[in-house]
Amino acid sequence: MATTKTAGGRRRLIAGNWKMNLDHFEALTLVQKLDWALRDAKVDLDAVEVAVLPPFTDIRSVQTLVQGDKLALSYGAQDLSAHDSGAYTGEVSGQFLRRLGCEYVLVGHSERREHHGEDDALVRSKILAAVRHELAPVLCVGEGLESRQSGDHVAVVLAQLDAALEGLGADDVPGLVLAYEPVWAIGTGETAGPEEAGEMATALRGRLETLLGAPAAQATRILYGGSVKAESVAEIVAVPDVDGALVGGASLDPAGFASLITAAHRVD
Repeated sequence: MATTKTAGGRRRLIAGNWKMNLDHFEALTLVQKLDWALRDAKVDLDAVEVAVLPPFTDIRSVQTLVQGDKLALSYGAQDLSAHDSGAYTGEVSGQFLRRLGCEYVLVGHSERREHHGEDDALVRSKILAAVRHELAPVLCVGEGLESRQSGDHVAVVLAQLDAALEGLGADDVPGLVLAYEPVWAIGTGETAGPEEAGEMATALRGRLETLLGAPAAQATRILYGGSVKAESVAEIVAVPDVDGALVGGASLDPAGFASLITAAHRVD
């Protein structure tokens, strides 16, 4: 029997990051099939929240389907601009995302940091932009293989968190979600085990307590992301300080993603 809360009293969250995959027609098909599969599996979406994070061009279609058919799914975006409006060609304002019904937005994903040169200052600005438009920022932090091998992985990740939340208090970041994504495990098939995921999640929650206070630290959901699969998700989300998963490639197959969600849902 699945519980409605994790060990820390937080609602479990499984979010699917589609990255740059699927056009808006394919998005409709995936969301419909995912909803059907979750219904067939009798997944209680009050017990586990499921969110999809499609490309910008798909969001309107996802909104129409989710709201029109009253699906019990959440959705959001993979990025947003630090600016609200103006001469910023190619960028997308949080205001636009909120008008499309988005609830979440990824901030600081490792691929944005690596391929687009996003630094900690920009990540912090994007967090503030998300909050201005009532979007819950999903702040991504994680270390590379070199940091993991050298043993300074915890310090590296906590430094990212410190920089992203510098000068901010609990009231400045309502709805904050953290996603720990070891860069060496993204798209590689490698997965941090429960001990590694738990070590980092516990360290992050401890630092959140220092930065934002105990109530906010206990309320913040911490996800694990990095080649998450149905076969591995249960042992990861069973860790007390891990509240769900940020899923990449495995979220593109509705049946497989539903199996992953079902496995996470069954964890007490």
